[in-house]
Amino acid sequence: MTFNLQLAVKAAVLASLVSTSLAGAVEKRQSAVTGWTYYGCQTEATNARALGLKATAYDTMTLQSCATDCAAYTYFGTEYGRECYCGNSFAAGSVVAPLADCSFACAGNAAQKCGAGNRLSVYKKGTGTPPASSSTKPATTTPTAQPTQPAGPGPQKAGLPSGWVYSGCIQDNINAKENANIQIPTFPYKVWDTATNDAPSCITRCQQFGYNAAGLEYSSQCFCGDIENIAVASWPTTSTNPQDPQSFTRVAAPIKYADSECNAQCSGNKNYWCGSGNKLTYYTWTTSPTKFSFPIGNSAGKYSLLIGGVTVPLITSQAITGKVTFVEKYGTGAPNGTGAYELDLSQVGNAANAWRTMTGFKTDVFCSAGLTLPDKAGRQILVGGWAGQSNYGVRLYWPDGSAGVKGTHQWVEDPNNLQLLVARWYPSAMIMANGSILVVGGEIGQNADAQPNLEILPRTGGGTVYLDFLQRTHPFNLYPFIMVVPSGIFILYYNEARILDEKTFATKKILPNLPGAVNNPNGGRTYQLQGSMVALPQYAPFTDPMGVLACGGSTEGGGYAIDNCVSAYPEAANPVWTVERMPSRRVMPNMAGLPDGTYVIVGGGQHGVAGFGLGGAPNYNAVMYDPKKPVHQRMSVMANTTVARMYHSEAIVLLDGRVLVTGSDPTGDFNSPPTNWPEEYRVEVFTPPYLLSGLARPTFSITNKDWKYGTTVTFTLTSGSTANLKVSLLGSVSSTHGNSMGQRTLFPAVTCSGTTCTITVPPNAHVCPPTWYMLFVLDGPTPSVGQFVRIGGDPGALGNWPKLPGFDLPGI
Repeated sequence: MTFNLQLAVKAAVLASLVSTSLAGAVEKRQSAVTGWTYYGCQTEATNARALGLKATAYDTMTLQSCATDCAAYTYFGTEYGRECYCGNSFAAGSVVAPLADCSFACAGNAAQKCGAGNRLSVYKKGTGTPPASSSTKPATTTPTAQPTQPAGPGPQKAGLPSGWVYSGCIQDNINAKENANIQIPTFPYKVWDTATNDAPSCITRCQQFGYNAAGLEYSSQCFCGDIENIAVASWPTTSTNPQDPQSFTRVAAPIKYADSECNAQCSGNKNYWCGSGNKLTYYTWTTSPTKFSFPIGNSAGKYSLLIGGVTVPLITSQAITGKVTFVEKYGTGAPNGTGAYELDLSQVGNAANAWRTMTGFKTDVFCSAGLTLPDKAGRQILVGGWAGQSNYGVRLYWPDGSAGVKGTHQWVEDPNNLQLLVARWYPSAMIMANGSILVVGGEIGQNADAQPNLEILPRTGGGTVYLDFLQRTHPFNLYPFIMVVPSGIFILYYNEARILDEKTFATKKILPNLPGAVNNPNGGRTYQLQGSMVALPQYAPFTDPMGVLACGGSTEGGGYAIDNCVSAYPEAANPVWTVERMPSRRVMPNMAGLPDGTYVIVGGGQHGVAGFGLGGAPNYNAVMYDPKKPVHQRMSVMANTTVARMYHSEAIVLLDGRVLVTGSDPTGDFNSPPTNWPEEYRVEVFTPPYLLSGLARPTFSITNKDWKYGTTVTFTLTSGSTANLKVSLLGSVSSTHGNSMGQRTLFPAVTCSGTTCTITVPPNAHVCPPTWYMLFVLDGPTPSVGQFVRIGGDPGALGNWPKLPGFDLPGI
């Protein structure tokens, strides 16, 4: 998919702080700003900000915007590309610096210069003649609004949040080994607070997001990170070029100073100190509950190459035949591609037999939505796309064939007679409790208006339903996460969530906003700030509220990716989002629910946003999330891959219990320019530890694969023990853009007498929406090979739709 132009410009300008602004020649005279005169390049003060009466920072900083912010003051200065400071005089210790020192491009205008590290590009109000020489020193006084000498006793050591202790004064901003013009902060996340910054407030913010170290600097800056960051820098590159360094390291470890060196008064409490110039007053959390596990060997799982691919997929799904369908957008693969392929997993040792080239597309599936239908045939559907007629596309495939036997059915489409009501690019789709297909959101076209509404297939004579919240949060709400809950329809978009009435689609309940990043609480979880979401496991008797888990994402402007997951129980009386740190940052991740009720998180990048060329620093590590463990102890750092899985990558669990990992289309160019991450054809599998333990897998046989709600179904355990036997049901998934449409994990009640076991089918369509599910039998931690079963029938009569020439109908 193409990208939002505004975000692309922001991301490109941020990247220029590393390249253009640091490598290019510096202008001798800065850009003109109406009503102001360029004053020169100035250092920061010794123990305070040189211009300390007002401070702002944002990713669209220009000289003009800083001048506007400082309209009430005599001087304004820009620093580090995105920071703005105002004042009427300079604090003690601020001196003239060489003009060449102020070399950073402004974040909002790369043609302008906005200071550098510890350097300000200064302008003075008025249009008089600027200083004759860069060596002319301005008058230095101490502004009354920010005294340079503290009156208080020193760093705050008492009255801190529980478990936190004062740890000293430490150096900040050390040059990177890889680029001397890059300065790496000791703790990576900075928050400005010119009014209330002090140790308790900074610590509380860091603690909320799971960080165990907090630092305060320059009176009004709060930094969050981890104790390990003192030894190991946490600073990924902002480059999307794989030939560049992907992370930075320091030339030396931070130096510890005497407490008295960190002696700037806190903006929120003048009785205590909050660091100084390039020095942090810092605190550590001795009782942090966040604990990551680091299994080794087979306990960490294993990545392996499954087969060389023939396509770079946009959407991946496993059909009820066991075969896997791959669809790609036009132009991603080779020009002679058809856009649709099917993989026979039983034939992966023979590529010629494994792959089947499919046909039938008449429009482009580019950023469409996909589902498995609850009809008898388990047909797959794709809706939306790009562009023109493709935006209205409705395409169907009836899976056929079997292991080792190629099918003959193709995708079927009639764009003139079977269409969506409105154009949709980046929509989501869901099977409703009544069996209808719900299609939600999207946008009209590239960098175009939102499509803030929903519609139902098959059409019932009604039109679309307007959703004002999708208009308000566009463009960060695309591919919203939607699922059936007992009280209606849950939808998560951008950083908001609510429950809709399933009949009127009116809002029944609004949840608190999702926490984002520690330095930007408005970080988002849906495209273009793309994270991933899953439904947490449901257990018989299915009376507890359903849970949801959203992981990763990014912040507006293409900053570093979010390094946390948030979970909540939307139907609880007072739902609260619980923040849990991930071991690393991720934007564009994928999550797959496993038969044992755990989840694997794979792929994505460590900075940027979703879109072509907008994300980088691939995350090669898999993480296992186990909701049965205590909160803050649920994540395990698993095996690594060597394959970058960036934009347009996917992950689905297979019937054999492995996770299929596919795709990566970071440029949309099948030529794979060497300056970008490659278009990825290789198909991998991640094998979870439960298949590497050496324990025998249970086996079972079942004849009834079409279940009615609230009934009982029997199966025969043909090998394995019933002592610790469980049964799980995983909804059939279509994976794209971090959105696992159709995902669900249920553990129904099961009893056994000898080798005959009886499952109590979930009670209704609000607990278990009608569709096809993978049925697994688990002997302790070890799952069987799964089988597809249908639950709830086809209440929407989709098997009789559409009644058009060319479409074979399986019936209901």
